[in-house]
Amino acid sequence: MRASRLLSILLLLQTRGRMTAEALAAEFEVSVRTIYRDIDQLSAAGVPVHADRGRAGGFQLLDGYRTRLTGLTDGEAETLFLGGLAGPAAQMGFAESLTTMQLKLLAALPPERQAAAERLAGRFHLDPVGWYQHTDGAERLPAIAQAIWNERRIAVAYESWKGPVERELEPLGLILKGGAWYLAARPRAANGVRTYRVANIRELAVHDERFERPADFDLAAWWAETSQRFERDLFTGEARLRLTHEGLKRLSSLGAEQARIASGVACVADGHAEVTVPIESIAHAARDLLRLGAEAEVLDPPELRRALADTAARMATLYRA
Repeated sequence: MRASRLLSILLLLQTRGRMTAEALAAEFEVSVRTIYRDIDQLSAAGVPVHADRGRAGGFQLLDGYRTRLTGLTDGEAETLFLGGLAGPAAQMGFAESLTTMQLKLLAALPPERQAAAERLAGRFHLDPVGWYQHTDGAERLPAIAQAIWNERRIAVAYESWKGPVERELEPLGLILKGGAWYLAARPRAANGVRTYRVANIRELAVHDERFERPADFDLAAWWAETSQRFERDLFTGEARLRLTHEGLKRLSSLGAEQARIASGVACVADGHAEVTVPIESIAHAARDLLRLGAEAEVLDPPELRRALADTAARMATLYRA
């Protein structure tokens, strides 16, 4: 912890110039006396930091002294500030590392570019969670992230759609999708990589035993293929609908594929349009299409039409009084 703080003090003095002991103490939530000891350590290590006394005094580095990251152009360093991952990084336990990284990036830039990089960080932000939603419970994320980083096996009690199961896993990566965290892991007793929703992990134990991570595993490529296959295999049938103009607009809220279909259709002279949309199952489709209310009529298949008619009849009975 102290080594990290010493490096951060050095980078702060480089990027911000003169700073008082009080300001540094507030920055790192330590005592002023601790800051004085840290400055002594930096000086003993050969860092040319000196103190100016008086009201305008403070600590500063010798003019011209800089510590630099190598291999980063100005544009590359600035672009990294657009990550917008402060929230997810904190959930995984990497908030302090993210702050130190940003200080290093600032230190890599010449003074005239530092202000531009800070403006980028302050003007663009990524919020991956939809409206009226929240992220999954992430209390186990730090332990999982450390197990991934250190290539340690984990044991989980998992609530699958078939019921509770226990698994020995080799964790390979974490994915944040629409506010939900997913774990890519290889079961110890099976081949291939599988997906586990982190919120469904009821118990977690990290083992000391290490595993060998597949050298050719590409998390981003694997997730792209997995998610596309999931969406492709999800739809098992089709439904034909008759929609009003308002129904077309509501259809767009049911999913990306439905939105794509709705965008390519226009109402005819009587104010209605007919579309064919993919469905997962009769039960799932009935729940989804109820959101369209009386702005949509199912024409086909007959089973789906009957399911909606039965639900409408039960609702009419329920609210008759």
